[in-house]
Amino acid sequence: MKKALLVLHQKTSEAGDLGVKLIKRGYSLVYLRPPMGDELPQDLKQYSVIVIFGGPMSANDNDEFIKKEIDWIKFVINSNVPFLGICLGAQILAKHLGCKIEKNSKNLSEIGFYKIKPTSNGLKLFESQSIFYQFHTEGFEIPSGCELLAKGDIFSNQAFKYKNCYGLQFHPEVNFYLHLKWVFQVLIKKPHILFSRGAQNLFYQFRLRLKYNKSISRWLDNFLDNYLLNQN
Repeated sequence: MKKALLVLHQKTSEAGDLGVKLIKRGYSLVYLRPPMGDELPQDLKQYSVIVIFGGPMSANDNDEFIKKEIDWIKFVINSNVPFLGICLGAQILAKHLGCKIEKNSKNLSEIGFYKIKPTSNGLKLFESQSIFYQFHTEGFEIPSGCELLAKGDIFSNQAFKYKNCYGLQFHPEVNFYLHLKWVFQVLIKKPHILFSRGAQNLFYQFRLRLKYNKSISRWLDNFLDNYLLNQN
C-alpha cells in the first residue's frame, strides 16, 4: 500500500478533507508531530507523498522543531517525492529556499474566504475555483526558480511550485467540521485573533463555507489527481 507522510503541529491537528481523499485513493497515512517530539526521517523512499500542514506557530520562530523542519526540506526535495506545504508548511518550504516570512505591511490578516488571482502558470489549476479558506497573519516571498501560480490582494503570493513541491497559503483541506473545530478552539484560547484586522465576520465565514465547501472539495480532487500525485 502507498504511504502518505503527514506532518502536523498540534496534538489535536487533523488532516481534514485531504486525509479522507488520500485514504480513498489507496494511501495509508503516517502522522508525525515534531512539536510533540516526533523525529522526521531522512530516508523518504517508502513514501509516495509528503504533506506539511499549518499550525499556530511561525516559520520565524526559534523553536528547535521549526528549525529542523526547515532544514528537513532538503531531504524532501532531494527525494523527488511529491510534496505539499499548506500555510505554515508552504512558509517552511519558502524559508528553506531563502525567502522571508513576513506580516502584511498594514498588519492585516486573512481569516475567512478570499479570492486569489491565478497567474498565467496557474490559469488551468484555478479555472474552477478561485475563492479559498485562509487562516494566517504572515505570508511568504516567492523563492528564486519557482513558478508563481496565484496571487492575492492582502498577501501577494498564494501558491507556487518548486521542482516536486507545491506551496499553498490557503487551506483546501479544511471542511465544514474542521472549520467549526478551529473557530471553537481559537475562541477558547486566543479569541482576539478572530477579530484581527482583515478577518471576516464569523457569520459571513460560515455563509461562505456553505456556498463554497463542495466546490473547494472538487478543486482538491483535481489538484491531487492532476497535479500533486501526477508528477512525472
